[in-house]
Amino acid sequence: MKPLSILDLSPITEGSDAAQSFKNSLDLAQHGERWGYQRYWLAEHHGMPGIASAATAVLIGHVAAGTSRIRVGAGGIMLPNHSPLVIAEQFGTLESLFPGRIDLGLGRAPGSDQLTARALRRNLATDADQFPQDVVELMDYLSSEPKRAGRGLLAVPGAGLNVPIWILGSSLFGAQLAAALGLPYAFASHFAPAQMMQAIELYRATFKPSAQLQKPYVMLGFNVFAADTDAQAQLLATSMQQAFVNLRSGHPKRLPPPQADYLSRLGPQEHALLDQVLSCSAIGSPETVARQLQAFIAHTGADELMITSQIFEHAARLRSYQITAELHQGMC
Repeated sequence: MKPLSILDLSPITEGSDAAQSFKNSLDLAQHGERWGYQRYWLAEHHGMPGIASAATAVLIGHVAAGTSRIRVGAGGIMLPNHSPLVIAEQFGTLESLFPGRIDLGLGRAPGSDQLTARALRRNLATDADQFPQDVVELMDYLSSEPKRAGRGLLAVPGAGLNVPIWILGSSLFGAQLAAALGLPYAFASHFAPAQMMQAIELYRATFKPSAQLQKPYVMLGFNVFAADTDAQAQLLATSMQQAFVNLRSGHPKRLPPPQADYLSRLGPQEHALLDQVLSCSAIGSPETVARQLQAFIAHTGADELMITSQIFEHAARLRSYQITAELHQGMC
């Protein structure tokens, strides 16, 4: 069975705040470590009322300090928002504090709306299309023999630490870049699955081995809402369904509590949206989730799954991850 990992958006639920979200994230990471998850990633988003992981590197340090074995990383850092040197220093610091446990996933989306992205960058000349060059520059800062050191540019800490870099994406662009640079590829199929199979095929077909990676390695995002019964799981999933509809309608909010019969109140447009964005999901009892997990792995040939469970109640979220881990152990 393929390894399982955790993607956490550190959700802020209705009636709660970021401080509680951070406590929940650490608790989930500690449980995930005990349950055998391979890595625990946090995602960079800005200006989102329901997501607390904006200062991603800071939160990675918090989680890594509270765990001992599980790899902790970014899924991902939105590189157009940052100087590559700053990210090299941040993740060089994290790698120095927690050697052998830090991952650096890189994306080119802003992780926010355009107004927020402009405020983050403070420079209207910043160009997201420079992403490939920024990735190469960042890789150089973290390498054992950085070329930029000859120009007086050195990441301290960072140089020589070779923090593992991943390319994140939801289109063919990221697949092409990851293949060209010989890097592992993480596809955001948990919310943007439209080009998943095309991207996987392109990445594997054009992959060039590198010092970091000798053969293609694909990790896919996958939503799991697991509970003791199908009905309980379907109810839990309505929090995420509401969040997607709110986001796509231009009204992002904190993660709402589940609503019985939520789907029955939606129109055709909202149903089509949810059918599309949540097509890479398992919702149900352990037996149902096991079938859906196995079918997804068989269809995609994924090397690893990154499980995300945006569930309102923290105890129910833990239970969903626990069920998934137990199913994984049973499949091995």
